[in-house]
Formats: sequence, structure tokens, C-alpha cells
Amino acid sequence: MKAIYKRELKAYFHSMTGWLFLAANIFLSGLYFFALNLRFGYSGLANTIYNILFLLLITIPILTMRMMSEERRQKTDQLILTSPVSVGRVVLGKYLAAATIFTLSTLVIAAYPLILSRFGAVSMGESYTALLAYYLYGLTCIAIGLFISSVTESQVIAAVLSFGALFLGYMMGSITGLISTAGNLLTRILNVYDMTSRLEDMMQGSMELKSVLYFLTYILVFLFFTVQSVQKRRYQVSVKSLQMGAYSTGMIAVAVAAAVFLNLAAAELPSRFTTFDMTSQKLYSLTETSQELVKNLTEDITVYVLQSEEKQDTTLKQTLDRYADLSGHIHVEYKDPVVNPNFYKDYSDGNIGMNSLIVVSGKRFKVIDYNDIYETQVDYTTYSSSVTGYDGEGQITSALAYVTSEDMPVFYTLEGQDELPLSTAFQNGLEKQNAQLQSINLLTQESVPEDAQGVLIMAPVTDISADDADKLIAYLDKGGKVLMTTAYMEDFAEEMPNLQKVLDYFGLAIEKGLVIEGDSSMYYQQPAYLLPDVAYDTLTKGISGEKYIFMPYAQGIRSEEKEDVTLTPLLTSSEASYSKRNMNQAQNYAKEDGDAEGPFDVGIHAEKKLEEGTAGLTLFTSENLFTDNANSMVADANLTLFTNTVASMSDSEVSVSVPVKSYEASMITINDGTAFTLGALFMLLLPLGLLIAGILVWIERRKR
Repeated sequence: MKAIYKRELKAYFHSMTGWLFLAANIFLSGLYFFALNLRFGYSGLANTIYNILFLLLITIPILTMRMMSEERRQKTDQLILTSPVSVGRVVLGKYLAAATIFTLSTLVIAAYPLILSRFGAVSMGESYTALLAYYLYGLTCIAIGLFISSVTESQVIAAVLSFGALFLGYMMGSITGLISTAGNLLTRILNVYDMTSRLEDMMQGSMELKSVLYFLTYILVFLFFTVQSVQKRRYQVSVKSLQMGAYSTGMIAVAVAAAVFLNLAAAELPSRFTTFDMTSQKLYSLTETSQELVKNLTEDITVYVLQSEEKQDTTLKQTLDRYADLSGHIHVEYKDPVVNPNFYKDYSDGNIGMNSLIVVSGKRFKVIDYNDIYETQVDYTTYSSSVTGYDGEGQITSALAYVTSEDMPVFYTLEGQDELPLSTAFQNGLEKQNAQLQSINLLTQESVPEDAQGVLIMAPVTDISADDADKLIAYLDKGGKVLMTTAYMEDFAEEMPNLQKVLDYFGLAIEKGLVIEGDSSMYYQQPAYLLPDVAYDTLTKGISGEKYIFMPYAQGIRSEEKEDVTLTPLLTSSEASYSKRNMNQAQNYAKEDGDAEGPFDVGIHAEKKLEEGTAGLTLFTSENLFTDNANSMVADANLTLFTNTVASMSDSEVSVSVPVKSYEASMITINDGTAFTLGALFMLLLPLGLLIAGILVWIERRKR
């Protein structure tokens, strides 16, 4: 086999075939690398790779057309067939030679993520998973081309038939879609040859072992077909003989059956054993929040998908499979509107889009419109929209909690003091928590409503009245819960005496001045933009030890010990911090005489024991803590802190709010000079150098 491999590899480089293949593949990959990655700044490699797949339908038939057909035409195949080397080794040697040429061009593409990493953050897992899919697809195409080359003496016919076979596999998904949108026995059989759909998940950053197995079995089956094709010309044997080294229709049937059985068996394995999320945002994995909720389910839930299983959104299907794998209480059923056009009317009076979900339990149901699964952003300059995030897990987990909960919590936001309105992401977080949010002005209410699970006081600019403070304290005396953020004020107690009464209830006060961080590792860009130390607590679950909290312009919290009050610091500045007084007159952040020394608590949870139950206050001294801008700086960590706090105030005590997973990959920044230099290298210099080398070798051999 080694001699055959060396012979074939030399043949590629002694002719123009190998050089041309390398030049064409490197040129086109370099073209898309330059256009998409270097010029437009995309850090991911998947789009670049997906756009060059079609080139393989042209270049691989040229690479494989002479491998067996030329041997037949020149009658040199008889020498190989009568050699002491087995036919299997001959075929494998030829295949490995072509695979080596393809590997060389793939190695050039493999350098692209490494180059991009010099100019920004690159998700290596996503990029190399997409590259693996491309590589397996190419190796499969080579195996198919080798087989077709073995059944004809004409290189041209071999190339044309190979292109047709590869094009059929490339387009099979579209062809079966035209035959039947709902799917039938014929489309299921044809989809066995649908190669591109097996690439989709891996191109999106999901390592699918089922897809890897699919391509490997295809390679082995077509190599076996090639061996059988050659053996048929070598000698005939009885159909009853099932020897591996001889042609036999029985052996072909066994090989095909074995490949089908192996793939069907793999398809039955739970996705948690066969699918690995390689995306930087973990788009296809379930968070600990969802896993905990699902594992604790005690009642059956059915998720109806308004689509056929064959046409279901692949990303959403992956997410649903993960839920079903975690619990036997979750059942996923596909209801194709083409077959069951009136099914959804039992759950909705309006229209529901294809791929929408209906989550049903014995208590209630919830409809998840497909439009809510993906987050989109509209560019009003071009009036076009783009998908910016995936919210499949967030919507499904929220729906599961909704259909299994006994009742829905109600929260009230205090208004009338120019409070900061709750940002969009935080409103969505409350909705996923299945909480109802209502506004309340205590001036027009005799008391806080009895159904209030909690009261949100979001950075009021002016003080409440003394009467309102009494109403809040009366609410706390009944076991009420309050979440409060404060705006920066030089002397909070003086400017907000009535709100200070609420803080006094728990023995808390706000330090004069603004907390300035002296430890550069605990602030972002400037010392007033705190990245405080996050304590381990149920309220900081999923944050402490994992993420930063971004807390601009915070003030310190002072506390006095009370026998009936338990204080739990949540966010704390470093020992190098200090509270700078008179910030309005300060020229810089330098520490001055009279500034209080840290560390300071800037977030704290207080609980007061009552005769029946406990009253609770969670206090954060940053006006912008729970805003979209601050939250975007730390990958939804601030949102997680908010939803954890809200969950602790309700009877559920556990947050079921999962943030939207961003689709927006980080961009790279590269100057035009460097971009054009790299583009010229991969689009011009390297391909041109390969062509010149091939021509020189060819001319040299012509002289001999």
C-alpha cells in the first residue's frame, strides 16, 4: 500500500492536477477569507467555509477522475491486480494520496483562525468544528469520486458523473423538500444521500458525532464499493461466497445494511452523548437553571411543535432534544400544519407561525411564537433586520415553569419620585420569571397591595413622603420584600430622610461620597466604574467566581448590628478603595483628607426576623446597575443578579429566567494595509506560486 500511495502522490505533483487543485482551493478560500473576515471583520470561519463547499463539487471530480479510469484505459490495472498487494490496499493507497492533497489545502484554511486571533477574539471551537465538517465532507466526496472512476475507462465521463453525484448530494435536501414538505417514505430514503444537512449543525458550532459517523460510514462504504468494482473485473465468484476479497452482491448488501444499522443506532442515542456545544456563547447547551428546573419536574408536559420533524428549525430541535433527554416527563410532538391545519386553534384564537411551540401541562398551556425564539435588530438606514440572539432556552424554560406553577407572582414598582424605568432586558427577565409587573404610587394607595410578592424601588431622584415611608414599613412588618437601587447623592440621609427611615428599619445607611476603586483589577476604564468582589450566595448564583458585575458610580453602605437583623454582603470593593467626598468640586479621583477608607459593601441583603416570617431588603447603591448598557458590558451578569433577587422575593425562590444568547460574534479590527497584504498572500501569491511550480515540473518532465 505504501508503494501505491507514493506512486499516486508523485503522479499528482508530476502532472498539473495536484498543483491546480491546491491553487484553486487556496485561491477561493483566500478570496472569501479576505472578503468576509479581513474586510468585514467577521471573527468566525463558518461562513467562509460554507461558501467554498460548492467548489469541491468541481475540483474533487478533477482530482479523482484519473485514479482508476486511467489505469483501465492504459491497461495498467492488470499489473496492479496481479501484484501481491491486495485490491483493498491498492484502493486505500490511491484514496490516501488524494486525501493528502486535499489535506494540504485544508491546512492552509486551518491557519486562518490563528491569523485572525492576532486582531481580536476568535472562537476557536466554532471555527475548527466548521473546518472539521468541511474536511469530512471533502473526504467523502473523494471516496465517491474514486468509486465512479473505477466503473469507467473515460476520465471525462468519470469527472462528469462524479460532479453529478456530488451535486445530487449537495441539493438533495432541496429536492426532497419539493417532493413533500411533510416528508414521506420516499423522502426519507432519498435523505440518506443528503450530505449538506449533516453539515449545518457543525457549521453553526455544534459538534455532532452522528454527523461525523455519517461521513465516516459513507467513506468506508464507497471505498468498499470501489474494491468490489475492481474485484468484479478481476474474477467472478459465487454469490454465496461472502469473502471480503472477492466481488459479491451479498457482501455489498451486508455492507450497506451494516452502515444503515450503525447510523440508525447512533440516532437513537441521547443527544447529550453525541452533541457537544463548541460555541463561545454555549448556544446549544442548557444552563444550570434549566437543568435544575427540568430534573425536578414531577408532572408530564407535552411540547407541540407546529412543523414536521424533517423541516423543524435545527437549532430549536437541538434545544428540545436536550430537554427531552433530561427528563422523561417532557414529550415533544410534531404537528405539521399542512397535515393538521386546525390543531393550533385549540390553544390560540390568532395565527401562530410555523415552528412555533405550544407547551401543555395538566394545569395550563403557553404558546411560544417562533418570532420570540430569535432576537432581531432592525437597521432603519436600510430597513433590513438581522438576527442578533437566540432565546429558545429562555422561552422554553419560562414556559415550563409557567405551566407547572401553582400561581404567578406579582411585583410592584414604586413611581412618583422620577424613578428609573426598568430597561428592556430586565422587563424581559421578569416576564420569563412569569411575574406580573405593575406600577404603584403610594400617594393614591392606602397601603401596599396584599398580593405584592415584592416592591421595586429603582433609583428615585426625589424623596418619598413620610406617610409613604410608613406604608412601606407597614408592608415590611407583614413580611414584605423590597429591592432598592439608589442614585448618587452626596448625603443620602439628608436628601432622602424618608427613604432613610426604610433603611433604618434594617440598620443600614449610605456612606457620603462616591466609592473610588484603588485596585486596577477591580474597575473598568476608570476608578468609579466598579467591578466589585462578588460573594457566594443564592442571589449571586451563576455569577460569583464566573463573571463580573459592572457597577458604575456606587456608594458605600454602612450598617449597625441589630439582634433581629441578618446582613449578607453581596458586592464589596477592595481594601484599596475609598469614598471620595465632594465629587462635584473634585478635579480628579485622587484620595484627599477626609475621604473614608474602604472596603465598602455596595450591595447587601438584609433580613429582619418578625413574629411571623421575615422582612427582606436587597440594596444596591448604583443607579445604572440594572440597565441594558451596564448589563451588556458583562454578558448578562447584572441581569442574572436581578432575576436571582426577584426570584428570592417570590415563593419560587429560584430564578427561571435565562438571558438571550447572543448571535453577534465578536468582530476583529484590522487595518487596510494588513488586510490587503494577507489577501494578496492567499489569493494571489500562494496560488500563483503553486501554478508556476506545477508548470515548471510539467515542463521539466516534458523534456525527459
